[in-house]
Amino acid sequence: SFPELFEKQNYELRIAGGAVRDLLSGVTPQDIDFATTATPAEMKELFTSAGVRLINNKGEKHGTITARLHDQNFEITTLRIDVATDGRHAEVQFTTDWHKDAERRDLTINSMFLGLDGTLYDFFNGYEDLKSKKIRFVGKASERIQEDYLRILRYFRFYGRIAEKPGDHEPSTLQAIKENAKGLAGISGERIWVELKKILVGNHVNHLVQVMYELDIAQYIGLPRDGNLEEFARVTKNIQNLSPKPMTVLASLFKGKDDVTNLDLRLKISKEEKNLGLFLVKHRQELTKAVGPEPLRPYQDFLMDSREANTNSKIFELLKYQGEEELLKAMQAWTVPTFPVSGHDLRKMGVTSGKEIGAALQQLREEWKRSGYHMDKEELLSCLKRL
Repeated sequence: SFPELFEKQNYELRIAGGAVRDLLSGVTPQDIDFATTATPAEMKELFTSAGVRLINNKGEKHGTITARLHDQNFEITTLRIDVATDGRHAEVQFTTDWHKDAERRDLTINSMFLGLDGTLYDFFNGYEDLKSKKIRFVGKASERIQEDYLRILRYFRFYGRIAEKPGDHEPSTLQAIKENAKGLAGISGERIWVELKKILVGNHVNHLVQVMYELDIAQYIGLPRDGNLEEFARVTKNIQNLSPKPMTVLASLFKGKDDVTNLDLRLKISKEEKNLGLFLVKHRQELTKAVGPEPLRPYQDFLMDSREANTNSKIFELLKYQGEEELLKAMQAWTVPTFPVSGHDLRKMGVTSGKEIGAALQQLREEWKRSGYHMDKEELLSCLKRL
């Protein structure tokens, strides 16, 4: 096993960061990252001589080597100190000092190491914070933030993952975030969007977005200056247990389609995300359930008339937005019926000109729609005789 390779050469190897946090919270880590006192060159030599395959992933200048073992990738990073930071990325220097490596990490809960013998190395009270569900920066908040302004959003993301209740922030942390909010203007849209999406589908999202507005962060990350916070509060309540897409939650802040366009300009969201945002802003008010025995009819009709792909998944998101849990289940269970009549049927009945066939099909389609898509071929054709 590769830990033995390190041991043989007297290099220390420990599990690092997020995986330690997950293991201590009883969550299975998505991937396990390791930290070591060995330099990238030493690791390369170690693995190559043992015949372990290395994956070239450009992480090397930051000190990361990726080894492929038993169909799994393992990332192992040399302990390091940040020499120079510009608020986006760091220039690093390698070290063998575990404390110094922990010191440059963002949050206390992400700064712990776990020895392979089960020893916990925790220089900043991360385990205590994890148990009491506190989100704190390592050392001085403002220093950590200035090393990489994206850490502001990481703070909110982990708050949504770990904290028990809204409003449990240290005032000094919020102050540091407010003073450094402008720094987010220099962070790439793609990086911001990755964090923002996780915040939008995490816990306490209404509280966290309200705080982002209070601390003047919104404008630097592509959100509208005058976002509709009342609608946001209403929709985030509606949507709580419906697993919405991030854009479905976010759309409630938008007053019109310009807000979607501006978000896209700043964050370079995917085409599908942009289209969903535009769809929700356009249809959230007037595409609503019908009064009476067939509440789903407006959604079904819309879907049947639509010429676009993915319309059904957009309608599912609209129903989540509107908080219509029962209708959502019914709509997801509904299969789009196939129109039972073809031009061939009409030819058999003696309608010959293409133009007439087209017109007749159109009329029958309308009849079929009026019947709630229930009329079968026989009923529709006898209807044609009447016409």
